[in-house]
Amino acid sequence: MAAGTPPRPPFGERLAAAMAEHGPLCVGIDPHPGLLEKWSLPDDAEGLRAFSRAVVGALAGQVAAVKPQVALYERHGSRGMAVLEETLAACAEAGLLSIADAKRGDIGSTMDAYASAWLGEGSPLAADAVTLSPYLGYESLRPALDLARRTGRGVFVLALTSNPEGASVQHAGGERSVARGIVDAAGRENAGASPFGSTGLVVGATVGDALARLGIDLAGSRAPILAPGLGAQGATGADLRAAFADCWPQVLATSSRDILRAGPDAAALRSAALRTRDTLV
Repeated sequence: MAAGTPPRPPFGERLAAAMAEHGPLCVGIDPHPGLLEKWSLPDDAEGLRAFSRAVVGALAGQVAAVKPQVALYERHGSRGMAVLEETLAACAEAGLLSIADAKRGDIGSTMDAYASAWLGEGSPLAADAVTLSPYLGYESLRPALDLARRTGRGVFVLALTSNPEGASVQHAGGERSVARGIVDAAGRENAGASPFGSTGLVVGATVGDALARLGIDLAGSRAPILAPGLGAQGATGADLRAAFADCWPQVLATSSRDILRAGPDAAALRSAALRTRDTLV
């Protein structure tokens, strides 16, 4: 932060305030080729730019957060990444929390570099939070965890995902599962935070009874829970309430395609987002 700039409040506090004001919905900014075509936009950087501007413009002040899918910008090379930089800047200007869905994870100086890119002051890619993969060991994420704390930003660590392949790693160990170890580690980061801290967890909305079977205590982690799977992936608001009953106030549900299909009209996008939000409150 520039000299003389007041410290940024912790991400957990800012997210809690946004959820209290706008409801527990995060909308993905996912410029899939099929969606660009549906919106009559070219599958290039200019199409990404128009798509991203439309989503931010329609949803700022309407939802708690947005989540740009980094891979869908990366596929367009440097021009696509330039659009992502513009999109994150537009979110900041509009006061709309941004979660860069980058799923970064590495060790040593490489993790330092990822942390600086996505969480560092002055970086054109700095978001309010970034998703991280802990599968080189939770402590490999330490550079990002520490930098997020210093800059008032946040992270969401993959814990229990709903893709079928994830169980082979995340469920390993039974009651002492890999996923439970990640949740417990996040809880240590968030100790003393209220209502929740800035080290979040990604837990799929369609994980079924895995939380109970693995003995995972999400409420005790004091982590904001990024829960993908609402809408096109099959989960409903009622499903989420049932799955996350004990920690529902921590849950930030995410939906992308179900809402984005309503575009490019701004009013239609807002209406789709608010209909989805209303299933959660």
